[in-house]
This record gives sequence, structure tokens and C-alpha cells, in this order.
Amino acid sequence: MNQGFLNDNPDHHRRCWSVSLQWLAAIVFAWGGCNAWAATDAELATALRGDATRLEQQLQNNPFGQPLVLQSSETAKGLTGDIYAVVPYPFATVSTGMRSPEHWCEVMILHVNTKYCHAVAGPQSTTLRVNIGKKTPQAIADTTRVDFRYRETASSPTYFAIKLTAKDGPLGTSNYRILLEAVELPGNRTFLHLTYAYGVGFAGRLAMQTYLATLGAGKVGFTRAGQSADGQTGYVAGVRGVVERNTMRYYLAIDSFLASQREPPAAQFEQRLQAWFSAVERYPRQLHEIDRSDYLAMKRAEVLRQQTVY
Repeated sequence: MNQGFLNDNPDHHRRCWSVSLQWLAAIVFAWGGCNAWAATDAELATALRGDATRLEQQLQNNPFGQPLVLQSSETAKGLTGDIYAVVPYPFATVSTGMRSPEHWCEVMILHVNTKYCHAVAGPQSTTLRVNIGKKTPQAIADTTRVDFRYRETASSPTYFAIKLTAKDGPLGTSNYRILLEAVELPGNRTFLHLTYAYGVGFAGRLAMQTYLATLGAGKVGFTRAGQSADGQTGYVAGVRGVVERNTMRYYLAIDSFLASQREPPAAQFEQRLQAWFSAVERYPRQLHEIDRSDYLAMKRAEVLRQQTVY
């Protein structure tokens, strides 16, 4: 199940407000505040480093076994998942790896529900043709096409931001938004912020309820929510569980792609597949779907199919 969400550039407003608080002496609100003063890349980088500082304790102490914080929310307009993480890769590696539509397809195809991804350059922007389907092999004709518009919204020697947006998606979802921003940290590390979100209308909520009552029954997310009836740790379920699982899958795909850049080019694809599957299996309660051999066989065939433009 793979959805997204688009707002009127909420990341700009959130980040702009954060920057305004930090740069109050430099930004004059009498001239219209954030609407009149677009934050510079340097200010956005400062704000993202501020997030790293704000989340320092959670990055060091969490149930994920790595410096990672996952947050989610549900509103009347849709669902949003956010991951903040420190990754052990130099900023130059992250920037070179992720500032490429073709590389994004190499990331997205790792997701178990992504059946095809191809970057098509247009006169004004690049589109990622992404097909979403089941967790088993499928013909392209049986999947759902989602066209993501790829945009690089900020770029500097120490900060970048990439945004993917799509108007429509499967099962009545709409307004997809995937945002990745990154800033350089000391010690050849990088701080990442990934947002994955989508809007859900009336038809989408009905479809989601059907999914949660059937294929999605018993599935949970990562946010702890009290205890279950048998005294075990309880986790958020329902639609928030859906968005949390997919946010994590996309983050692990990005991390697996970046890790593969250390390998010789001929070995990178297989390395990514193995790394992604191993990563999701660290969280079997939330993310286990199929066996490793089935996943590898399916993805090898799907990547071969990506050489053809549909």
C-alpha cells in the first residue's frame, strides 16, 4: 500500500517559521513575514541542524537500534510520516546519490510495492513514472501508475532538498508528497529528514477501511501505544500504522542505496537488494511481508523490466 500527500508547500512554511524564530533580528516581519521573505539555503540548513539538536536525545535513545526518530500524524486532510536520522555517509556522497531522478528510481524500486520506476525528462521538469502494486509479481497492466514530479527545491555545498509530488494515487488517495532534505554534520556524517505523506478523501477512507479489515488486519506501526491485551508492547495501528510502515520502507531504501555506493558499480544493485531486505527484517512485527528468496527473485525481474519504457 503506497500513498502520498501534497499541501501548499507546508515544508516551506514550517521551515520558514522555524528560521524566522532563529533569525528574528535579520528578518523583518513588517514586510510580510514568511510570505515575503523566502528562506535562503543557508537558513534552511541552520533550521535542519536545529532539528538535529532538538532531537539529540531521541536520536541517541530509541527502539530502532540506530540514530533515527519516526513521527506520524493524522488530520482531516491526510496522513504524514516523518523520519529524522543521522547517517554515516559524507554529505557529498548523500548529495551526489540523491540529487538524481534516475537514482530515485533505484531507491523506489526496492520498496516491495513498487513494480516499476522510470525517469522521463520533460521541457520543464522530470517525471518519475512509478507503478504501484501487490507484494507479489504483477504485470504492469495490473498495477496503478503514479506520476511523480521531481523537483530540487534547494541546493548548496552543505544542504539540499528534493521534493516528489503527484496529484493522484491508488485507492482514492491523492496529493502525494515525498520530501528529502539533508544537511552536513561534523565527522563525515549527514542529517536526513524524510517526509512521506498523502491525502485521503471519502472514497480513499472506505478503501483503506477495507484494506485494514482484510489484508491489513493485525498490522501495526512503530509508535508505542500502551500495552496489548496479553501485556505486550502495543503499537499504533490503522491508517497511522500504514503511513509509518511506508515511511520506514522508503527511508531504509534510501539508506540501502547510499550504503551501496561504497561497492563497485557492478555489485551495487545486488548489494541494495540484500541490504534492504535485511533492514526491514530487523522490524518483523511491522515490515515482514515475504521471504528473502521471493523478494530477490521478484525485484531482479522488475529491475530488468525497468529497462523498457512503459
